[in-house]
Amino acid sequence: MNRVAVTGTGIVSAIGADVAAFTAALRAGRTGIVATPDGLGAPVTDWSFPEAVAGAPAPLRRRAQRSAGRSPRPVRVAVAAAVQAWTAARLTDSPIPGDRVGVVVAGHNLTARYVHDLRPGWEENPAYLPARFALHALDTDHVGTLSEVFDATGEGCTVGGASASGNVGVVHATRLVASGTVDCCLLVGALCELTPLHRRAFAVLGALAEPTSDPGRACRPFDRDRSGFVPGEAAAALVLESTASATRRGVPHRAVVAGHALALDGDRSAAPNLDGEVRVIRAALAAAGLAPTDVDYVNAHATASRRGDEVEAAALVAALGAGVDRAFVNSTKALTGHCLGAAGVVEAVATVAQLCGGFVHPTPNLDDPVEPRLRFVGPVARPADLRYALSNGFGFGGINSAVVLARTPDEG
Repeated sequence: MNRVAVTGTGIVSAIGADVAAFTAALRAGRTGIVATPDGLGAPVTDWSFPEAVAGAPAPLRRRAQRSAGRSPRPVRVAVAAAVQAWTAARLTDSPIPGDRVGVVVAGHNLTARYVHDLRPGWEENPAYLPARFALHALDTDHVGTLSEVFDATGEGCTVGGASASGNVGVVHATRLVASGTVDCCLLVGALCELTPLHRRAFAVLGALAEPTSDPGRACRPFDRDRSGFVPGEAAAALVLESTASATRRGVPHRAVVAGHALALDGDRSAAPNLDGEVRVIRAALAAAGLAPTDVDYVNAHATASRRGDEVEAAALVAALGAGVDRAFVNSTKALTGHCLGAAGVVEAVATVAQLCGGFVHPTPNLDDPVEPRLRFVGPVARPADLRYALSNGFGFGGINSAVVLARTPDEG
């Protein structure tokens, strides 16, 4: 099996529209959560697709504008994040044959808002329906557009696992590269725009954070006063490549995917399962050949849900054992909001930034931790010499995931 490296990252989020801005926001502990017309959210605002791709090499910029310029907003945001990752991986300067490049898009129900917003016009006048609606209304529009922009003709698909979708994408893309099916895989966690119907459904379920006059204090992962998650918007991208391919191209490895695991609870509900979470964390560490005491950092799933955070904290205590007081723990969702299907890829980008940057970002609003035995990062960033990081993702329907990322020697 091939060793799999991260050779490029990209992101468009509420706290930064590129990796440099995103990393600076992580260091500063700056939240993107604000009051929105729908309630609370962390939206991508003041963003322009032409400006986002303007700095790309001319041939790539032209393909992006031609293929995605008139696409729905989530597709445009996905392409912009992917252009960043592709460029960072130097794939324009040192290309890989298209049939050796795969595309995986993490997330599902990606076009729900697009369909919702078109319906009133269609009901008034059916002729209003856009000619490409049948394509844009499918999640696979992301895959087709990305493959066209990057001339990728290897294997491609969408993968979904509710809030674990991003990690499911990391696992699937890693398997494609590790098996030799492709030399590199472009993985994109796609931006999800919730409809009012979905927002209401989450509220009825008791999953959404309660309204507050101070939006910046609304998302409280691992705090005893947490009340639920705040929806966030983001698209994030990774180029996952075999280390042999990256070495041939002379491209440094930012990190490697050292291990991963997926497991089901055998339960269709939204309830988290302690045994399932412990099992998947242990399996990911075993796949990486690590002991619990080797883990330096945990990017927790931690949505600020009442039950979910409590169960994850207990799972970390059980799975890390003697290492529970040495691994830093934080939650990127406190800054970005919960980016749903994209969350795992957003958090992979955040994890790589911290591994390579030698820091751990703060978790704001963590005043009274649910589990004092965990080494939570406080209100400010801290310097940290990180080698191995664990990133968790848990989804409705009993979908558990964990990914282990490792800093590579050429990153210090």
